[in-house]
Amino acid sequence: MRRALLLMAACTMLDTVAAAADRPNTEFGPSNPFYTESSLPFHAPPFDKIKDTDYQPAIEAGMAQRLAEVRAIAAARAAPTFENTFVPLEKSGRLLNRALHAFHGVTGANTNPYLQDVKTALAPKLAAHQDAIYLDGKLFARISAIYAARETGGFDPEQKRLIEVTYDEFVHAGASLSAADKERLKQMNAEASTLSDTFSKKLLAANTAGAYSTASPDALAGLSEAQLAAAAQAAQARKVEGYVVPLQNTTTQALLGSLTTRATRNAIFDNSWNRTEHGDANDTRSIVSRLAQLRAQRAALLGFANHAAWQLKDQMAKTPENALDFLNTLVPLATARAAREGKDIQAVIDAQHGGFTLEAWDWDFYAEQVRKAKYDLDDAEVKPYFEINNVLENGVFYAANQLYGITFKERRDIPVYQADVRVFDVIDADGKPLALFYCDYFKRDNKQGGAWMSEFVGQSKLLGTRPVIYNVGNLPKPAPGQPALISFDDVITMFHEFGHALNGMFADTQYPSLSGTATARDFVEFPSQFNEHWATYPAIFEHYARHYQTGALMPPELAAKIKRAKTFNKGYDMTELLAAAELDMQWHMLPAGAPPQDPDRFEQTALDKAHVALRAVPPRYRSSYFQHIWSGGYSAGYYAYLWTQMLADDAFQWFDENGGLTRANGDRFRQMILSRGNTLDLAALYTAWRGRPPKIDAMLKDRGLVEP
Repeated sequence: MRRALLLMAACTMLDTVAAAADRPNTEFGPSNPFYTESSLPFHAPPFDKIKDTDYQPAIEAGMAQRLAEVRAIAAARAAPTFENTFVPLEKSGRLLNRALHAFHGVTGANTNPYLQDVKTALAPKLAAHQDAIYLDGKLFARISAIYAARETGGFDPEQKRLIEVTYDEFVHAGASLSAADKERLKQMNAEASTLSDTFSKKLLAANTAGAYSTASPDALAGLSEAQLAAAAQAAQARKVEGYVVPLQNTTTQALLGSLTTRATRNAIFDNSWNRTEHGDANDTRSIVSRLAQLRAQRAALLGFANHAAWQLKDQMAKTPENALDFLNTLVPLATARAAREGKDIQAVIDAQHGGFTLEAWDWDFYAEQVRKAKYDLDDAEVKPYFEINNVLENGVFYAANQLYGITFKERRDIPVYQADVRVFDVIDADGKPLALFYCDYFKRDNKQGGAWMSEFVGQSKLLGTRPVIYNVGNLPKPAPGQPALISFDDVITMFHEFGHALNGMFADTQYPSLSGTATARDFVEFPSQFNEHWATYPAIFEHYARHYQTGALMPPELAAKIKRAKTFNKGYDMTELLAAAELDMQWHMLPAGAPPQDPDRFEQTALDKAHVALRAVPPRYRSSYFQHIWSGGYSAGYYAYLWTQMLADDAFQWFDENGGLTRANGDRFRQMILSRGNTLDLAALYTAWRGRPPKIDAMLKDRGLVEP
């Protein structure tokens, strides 16, 4: 049940309800492609048959159907048992799930104004639907009765885990509140849902409006011919003259490392930094202020000191204080390294008689020169060895084959939601079908920023379903006829997201609520960050790092430079991540009585307090465009990216100590970690595989924060 409810909460809705979405919907019936389960392999969504107008009636019918199913469970006269309560709960909502999975996928990666309006219309309805289930007193009474007998009822380990997780989620959502407080909570949830949805829509529009545009190719001096052609193509797509450089979701923009004209770098950075702070229709600051206040008030109603305490109760860190202690261990090491890196960059600027002090928009450009001088490594020299399709098939897929024995075969008969999407059969080591995998890597203006993994169909033995998984990215699309050459950072991102995909593909649980990636935020990033390590593993690297024209293996000396430069700029990388994580935590540790905050002033104060306010190293996200925490489900959880680096680096150390890249090691990791979902306490799950709790030592070495 948790999976369906989380999808409702995570499905980011948008702005005010438009007239088109408020009109009576098309009647839901057999002509709607969601009416019955898809007949495609693995029940993949029939995107060739789905129209934009099909989603809302299917989702609304799905909510009504699910609510009827849940109410029947709650009203049952028979004494509550696992079989008559938890099993039907897990089976409920099939229509809603298949419609929401497809809707969430398309609106994240290929949205349009109509679908945005539908999301807006559905936002309060989905919030109310979730409350109707979690706040149902009769249903909670049945769950509570079974929970009380969890130790003596003869349940198997997975059943017991489902009972405990579900009970905790109901309590966490307010099931034990008084009737009056439940009504207050419903109002808060509805407002919070609408605010998050509005934030998402405004940010998408702000990202599009914030693109840098110029009629002069001289302003883009330093870009390669392929990059310039891509900028020209982006301008053509927007029907404007000249060149357009779209914004990515992070503060720092990818092309800042190449542009030689400082004024252009400054302009692009300013567009990024201020994208949602122009006092116009896309300004998000009032939403940020109210949402932070509302979350604090809701946490108090639920009996917690602040929103962070409420959020972390079921995480590995357990408390915001533990999470902050972890972050604060890293801050002095990361900022000291960043300061040293900044001095090296300033020395280059001074040697060139630049006559200015290093600013955030200069960092990447001069850091690239430092890297070239220190390691004789030039990104332009590296990219020809990383053509995207080759990286995918001979890198990402090959690593999975070597570790787990799975193979991939592209299919062209599965309908997709956009022409750039590719689909692959995933075949297990025994030759049996395992999953379907979709990948959608190129940036579009109607796609949310960043990179992510999700699913169209989740695995469950109870439901008889197998995984349909997708990865989405925002890599620059080349001009027609040009190869898609990507940076090594982009290579790492592809391995990262595929780590999430493997977690979903290998899911092997009875109950959907415990399957795949349905784990704590500070565990779910562990499989993905662990998978990044295979990108640089020699046997894998040598298989995919080949010149896109000649097929020649990357020269050993160039590969050695990449390896030597592994920790280059890590002070910057870690500090920008820490700044975002600290900012997130400070916002969500506000008490319920705190007045509305001015986001700009609060942000500066929070960064100063955390000792991460480095002028030349901005936070990875500012408060006003921090989608992860305001509409992406990571509120008080951004620290998880760093926490799971600790798990990932510690885990890879185990592989190093036990023979490295072997099928035996891969199969053990699959069996004990990747396939288990949330079927066991996650700290215990890790310890059982590793042989001990995680340690931070490997992380500090791998991330360059201490000497090896």
